[in-house]
Amino acid sequence: MDNGVSAGSTASTSTLGNIALGLTLLAFGIGHTGVIDGVTAASSVSLAMYVGGVALFLLGLLEFRGGNGSNGTAFAGLGIFWFTWAKGAGAAASGDAAGTFLVLFALLALTLTVAAASGLFGQGVYALLTLSLVLLAIAAFTDNGGLAKAGGWVAAVSGLLAWYGATAALANWPMAVGKTGRGAVAAS
Repeated sequence: MDNGVSAGSTASTSTLGNIALGLTLLAFGIGHTGVIDGVTAASSVSLAMYVGGVALFLLGLLEFRGGNGSNGTAFAGLGIFWFTWAKGAGAAASGDAAGTFLVLFALLALTLTVAAASGLFGQGVYALLTLSLVLLAIAAFTDNGGLAKAGGWVAAVSGLLAWYGATAALANWPMAVGKTGRGAVAAS
């Protein structure tokens, strides 16, 4: 592609990236909760590989190309996480290996939380993702199903938050609460 040709708006790739992240986190989280009979985390492998992995990674590259290093890092890094998780799902790995994998990507999520360019809203998505990965890591280390379910619920809430952010961007819904000139609280 010629450098003079636009790769697309970073606003549109950011929105699509947040939709991909939201849907993947929601499916992954619901699978860990066991709230739907017969649906497990393994049920989200295809979605995680192609939407969370491949699509999110490619959107990260487009964000980099468009000059948005923050979203580029987030989407490409999380795309690597989802693709790797999907490829390893169902493989015979020890709880320690799975826990270590989750801790390493919890560190990425923590970095994204601290550096979120989209402010408190983005920090909320990445903070919940961090918490989810930490809970799932501890659950893997200790073989604790209750912590895995808790991690799944946190991942699902993070996914809903990311999905809401993308939907709000498309529909011009409020994403922040601020004060108006008259002292009343209004969504902005």
